[in-house]
Amino acid sequence: MDPRIREHAEIIANHSVDLQSGDNVVIDAHPVAEDLVVALHEVIGEKGANPLTTTKRAGKRQTRAYLRASDADDFETPEHELALIEETDVYIAVRATDNATQTSDVDPEIRSASQQAYSPILEERLSKRWCLTQFPAPANAQLAEMSTEAYENFVWDAVNKDWEEQREHQENMVEILDPADEVRIVSGDTTDLTMSVDGNPTINDHGEHNLPGGEVFTAPRPSTVEGEVLFDMPLYHQGREITDVYLEFEGGEVVQHSAAKNEDVLSEVLNTDDGARRLGELGIGMNRDIDRFTYNMLFDEKMGDTVHMAVGRAYDDTVGEGNETNDSAVHVDMIVDMSEDSFIEVDGEVVQRDGTFRFEDGEV
Repeated sequence: MDPRIREHAEIIANHSVDLQSGDNVVIDAHPVAEDLVVALHEVIGEKGANPLTTTKRAGKRQTRAYLRASDADDFETPEHELALIEETDVYIAVRATDNATQTSDVDPEIRSASQQAYSPILEERLSKRWCLTQFPAPANAQLAEMSTEAYENFVWDAVNKDWEEQREHQENMVEILDPADEVRIVSGDTTDLTMSVDGNPTINDHGEHNLPGGEVFTAPRPSTVEGEVLFDMPLYHQGREITDVYLEFEGGEVVQHSAAKNEDVLSEVLNTDDGARRLGELGIGMNRDIDRFTYNMLFDEKMGDTVHMAVGRAYDDTVGEGNETNDSAVHVDMIVDMSEDSFIEVDGEVVQRDGTFRFEDGEV
């Protein structure tokens, strides 16, 4: 086994989820990630914890078969799965697939209904110690247009690193954003968006819940978002590529939207519930080891010259006491390239220009 896989497993256990003796651990992974699952079992055994592996991760044949055979009106929260997560101390999700577009022919309405039914399970998982990570499977390498070896190097360079050093780097941006009121994002003549983050905490993501980490993020106050944004980097959702997503906000809600490709998928996301038309997250990428776009949001949103925003659910720990929480069954991240003709402004002061932070060169 590649020794980097064992290192990956140890970072998950020791850094990301703080694994303890006696913990009940659910590992949710595609079979193609078996080597990492095996390494995790070794570490879990050494810690005296209790593992259980499931294969619920999206993109598998059985998921497609189930959703295509289902009716949108028949979905209910599966209580047996909810009971499993309720008895779980640690949840580890491993992204990997043998076909990144396996569910591309599932009706978006069916996917939306399924997500709504599973929302209580998602909320329960997020209340646990959890980690979402990536195993460098060949299909993911293909999606990134890289050889398998090159993709393995890319993934493990981004994952197996000094996370304390990364935390210190990102803390510079936390100190700017955490006490802030208004944030403005401008990119070219297609994006000019303002929002208030007043009273909402800024989280320093240094490889705990998301591995790799490499961002700082918070929640906008939902009703304050105004303006327009063009997400000029593609995303994969429900096994389909969506490109050039355009959203226009008034009073915090999306009033116009479009996409160059698969606009129907975007529309289904926005129509999931009332919260899906509002922003639940503002994130700023800061991981300089992620230096290329790979069609994988877990990595792409961490690139150091990007900003991402998510329509839908806000994370509880990014909402200050007394502030409104945006609730939704969905949380869909989308990315703006900030490397050229772009700036981030916080309370009237430019803190990043063309992808370079003020604290990186002292002047922007």
